[in-house]
Amino acid sequence: MDRRVVFPRILIVCGLVLVGTAGCATMQGGMVSQDPVADRQRLMRLNGASWADIQAKVKAGNIDGVAVNAETIAINAMHIPALFPEGSLTPKSNAKPEIWQKWDDFTKAAKNFETLAANLRDRSRAKDKAGVEAAVKEFGAKACGTCHTPFRVPPPPPPKK
Repeated sequence: MDRRVVFPRILIVCGLVLVGTAGCATMQGGMVSQDPVADRQRLMRLNGASWADIQAKVKAGNIDGVAVNAETIAINAMHIPALFPEGSLTPKSNAKPEIWQKWDDFTKAAKNFETLAANLRDRSRAKDKAGVEAAVKEFGAKACGTCHTPFRVPPPPPPKK
């Protein structure tokens, strides 16, 4: 197998193991982070990298390869609520106070994210090219947007040139 394909997969699997281990420990109360904002930002960067990889794979026609990235996102999504303990709204966080005011809606959005990522994974495993392409086309709005729009401060606009 081509090293260009194997190496990114190894990195993703290692990331999954680390996130899964940390998430399980956090869920069990065995490991409490001193900086949940940094933890969730790392997790979201991993999601962003996985999403970029999914888009590149779909563009290249590598529908089978999407599954591992979608699985990473689905597993990460399970840990999102645990990464938002009450009181973790800091100046370096882009979280809105609405997360804790509408906690049930926030956890539903995280579950929706997990479900849509798992659906994308399953379509990839089934080699359903049309299904993967359709899921990718609406993933940003229906998966990411259901949380980012109501619960995240929008990034500042790029500077005008």
